[in-house]
Amino acid sequence: MLDFATTAFVSILFLVDPPGTVPAFIALTSRYSPAKRKKTALVASVAATAILMGFAAVGNVIFQVLRLSLPAFQIAGGLVLFLVALDMIRAQRSTQESADEMSEGESAADVAIAPLAIPMLAGPAALSTVTVLMAQANDAGQVSLVFLAIALTGLISYVTLRLAEPIQKRLGKTGVHVLDRVLGLVLAGIAVQFVLNGLKAAELLPKP
Repeated sequence: MLDFATTAFVSILFLVDPPGTVPAFIALTSRYSPAKRKKTALVASVAATAILMGFAAVGNVIFQVLRLSLPAFQIAGGLVLFLVALDMIRAQRSTQESADEMSEGESAADVAIAPLAIPMLAGPAALSTVTVLMAQANDAGQVSLVFLAIALTGLISYVTLRLAEPIQKRLGKTGVHVLDRVLGLVLAGIAVQFVLNGLKAAELLPKP
């Protein structure tokens, strides 16, 4: 149970990657008043949390409708995670948001939902991961742990965005990139484990 809880929390938190969103948040809200910036951080975090929870709730339905097996989704999810991890190690976020989305967001009246909540916080990799975790959950306790991990990640996202300016001033762009690289290495390990679990479940690798 503890191993599952740790994997769920770490993988979701690292994929949402609140520190990596700090530079974009500051750029997108540079013209906002402090009050509006605070509200934007709250709305973006709540929206991302709701999106992830909603996707977690309907993940099994998606499996059934699309006739996907758990091993197939584990392998696919692991590969997506690995691509995200590579981007983090290289201090890039090409799998999260594009330059066009950033440019459009800068001119939008309210950027909390798009592009901040999705795809920056609740990106494709995070969405696929919560689905995999829900499919791997063996009982109501583990299901609750996935939702708790999402809620805690949402709370951390809000606190991080609220403190975006102090964090960037303290860490600087170099510090944020170093943190992303460290998180990326850990995430790469989780991604490889997802793929190995999928291969074992598909009986393509011998089980220990």
